Amino acid sequence: MTIRIVLADDERMVRTALRAILSAEPDLEVVGEAATGAEAVSVVRERRPDVVLMDVRMPEIDGIRATEQILATLDEPPRIIVVTTFENDSYVYDALRAGAAGFLLKRAEADALVQAVRLLAHSDTLLFPSAVRSLAAEHARACPAPPPWVARLTCREREVLRLMAQGLTNAEIARRMEVGAATVKSHVAAVLAKTGTRDRTQAVIAAYEAGFMNAR
Repeated sequence: MTIRIVLADDERMVRTALRAILSAEPDLEVVGEAATGAEAVSVVRERRPDVVLMDVRMPEIDGIRATEQILATLDEPPRIIVVTTFENDSYVYDALRAGAAGFLLKRAEADALVQAVRLLAHSDTLLFPSAVRSLAAEHARACPAPPPWVARLTCREREVLRLMAQGLTNAEIARRMEVGAATVKSHVAAVLAKTGTRDRTQAVIAAYEAGFMNAR
């Protein structure tokens, strides 16, 4: 199965380099490019890719707003990977909160880029480098008490959320917990509902911000 990809970056040289790396793989196909956030939204709607490599700093609208619009307007949106120069960029954190499935540094090795695209295209995992913990710590709002949703989580839902934060897929969580995949899917849906989040990325970010990941 060919993975369809859209590249969104305002620098032509970056897009050219990414295209060269990805197009060299037999199962990857670059189906569109965009130089602005607004163009990215349009191209994604037209081409319906599986994965989008999204720069966060672009003209017209930035990658954060583009991510929000793509995820909000498509019934089956693509997985979005933020590609950035600095891992501690506040834009990266905002993009993760908007629903991006993870991020990669522009200086990442070609093999890491290809592996990330394949990983996100074929699973429901999150691409969270270890730096996401420090990002969450830096940007978390002052929270003297846990938000109400923390107390509403069942023991099983707490376990599922912690495993989601480790980047495990539903299938991997099912094996770890020794339950069926349908049970895990139900737990994930309950976690999203109780945290008031739209997707796994936002749920994990909410968990970090609430101090849930540091609680016993």
